[in-house]
Amino acid sequence: MSDKMNVESFNLDHTKVKAPYVRLADIKTGRHGDTIHKYDLRICQPNKAHMEMPALHSLEHLMAELSRNHSEQVVDISPMGCQTGFYIAMINHDDYDGVLALIEGTLKDVLEAEEVPACNEMQCGWAASHSLEGAKDLARDLLARRDEWTQVFAEAG
Repeated sequence: MSDKMNVESFNLDHTKVKAPYVRLADIKTGRHGDTIHKYDLRICQPNKAHMEMPALHSLEHLMAELSRNHSEQVVDISPMGCQTGFYIAMINHDDYDGVLALIEGTLKDVLEAEEVPACNEMQCGWAASHSLEGAKDLARDLLARRDEWTQVFAEAG
């Protein structure tokens, strides 16, 4: 790969990362000085594992709703098409440790959830594809590996 691509993650060597991790992937500055910080929350090891869609879908709904209880600066939480993680976009929030705390608090909230928010045909485009228990399993596993979140790349060797 010699040419730089427009999409930041397409320039990341996915064979060198070690999930789980949280990585600042991009910063965009608007005309009026607002900044968007995009974080790569990688849950599964690329090309080795992936989240099953019902669990991923429910975790997306839960994180999208519950994260906003921790910060008004959450713009979006979006699943990656490869099913290995999420992108988290924050406005005017450049505190990496704060993002880690936001994710940790949100995942703890997921474990306490009794239902998936907006899990119905009126509010969701594929309401039949959800798994609260699957989402909780993902959250539990990710929290159990909390000490690994800041190490993006596998150690050389």
